Amino acid sequence: MQKELWKGNEAIAEAAVRAGCKAYFGYPITPQNEIPEYMSVRMPQAGGVFLQAESEVAAINMVYGAAAAGVRAMTSSSSPGISLKQEGISYLIGAELPAVIINMMRGGPGLGTIQAGQSDYFQATRSPGHGDGHMIVLAPASIQEAADLVAEAFDLADIYRNPVMILADGMIGQMMEPIVWRERKPAELPKKDWAATGREADGKTHFVTSLRLQSTQNELFNQELMDKYQLMTQKEIRWEAHDCEDAQIIIVAYGTTARICQSAARKLRQEGIRAGVFRPISLWPYPYEALRALAAQSAVQSVLTVEMSLGQMVEDVRLALGGLKPTPFYGRTGGMIPETDQVADQVRQILQEVKA
Repeated sequence: MQKELWKGNEAIAEAAVRAGCKAYFGYPITPQNEIPEYMSVRMPQAGGVFLQAESEVAAINMVYGAAAAGVRAMTSSSSPGISLKQEGISYLIGAELPAVIINMMRGGPGLGTIQAGQSDYFQATRSPGHGDGHMIVLAPASIQEAADLVAEAFDLADIYRNPVMILADGMIGQMMEPIVWRERKPAELPKKDWAATGREADGKTHFVTSLRLQSTQNELFNQELMDKYQLMTQKEIRWEAHDCEDAQIIIVAYGTTARICQSAARKLRQEGIRAGVFRPISLWPYPYEALRALAAQSAVQSVLTVEMSLGQMVEDVRLALGGLKPTPFYGRTGGMIPETDQVADQVRQILQEVKA
């Protein structure tokens, strides 16, 4: 298969079209602006609908409407815009509607900066809107993986009748890399016999809502959602490990930061320091057991978490290990990016402290 050079945001948009997305609603915000720009041309070509909404709030509610009609729908934004979409995301979860949401993260808080960040981890994995809801959160580390995961996200959304988020840092959206458009085997998807597509011949209609005024009914519904989340945690955990079999220290990172850490690990191994990298791909559900199993190896002296934040995923790392090994943290934030040498220096310092 021939490789093609694509910009990250445009590859994500094209992957959505190829996955059968028929409705895109968005609002401009850097660093994801190429997605709505690309979709404004490509969606009409593919027989779909593009609409630049008057706000992020409007965009996510338009996604709700399209999804309720059984259409594959997507929206995209960046950190402050995703904050505005939180209510609508909770409505999607509560109405059991499939949709794909792209968050091309930038540094915060507030309006922050337009440079890359990873400080939306808590928002995506702990609090996607209000209530006890969850959504599958996938974190690509390359443009190839971003395109592949977008296609997969639409299938997962339909399988579980639940929104799925692609959580990428702004560098993924702005860089260019060669990718291959892979042929995908069509997934076996459930029929959307719940979709609100108008009155049927027998007079039956479908009603889509997240409102359940009876507390007993709402509690039962939440318990049913929990059963669905349990199934997700059993079947949809994704991760990758590099050189962890003999590692003295395991570096845990996701997205572009993981690539930086892999470069640092290679450099350290040239010095005789056995560093490995564990990269979670699904941030929710998180690969707790896989990480704990690797960290439990007798050679592992410490597990370092590196993020473009002041420390968010590190809480999941510490939950996974439960005090099994030391879990130091290194982060840059506010749009600053960890450098290979900075990560390597942290590893050297940690191992010196362990020896002492």
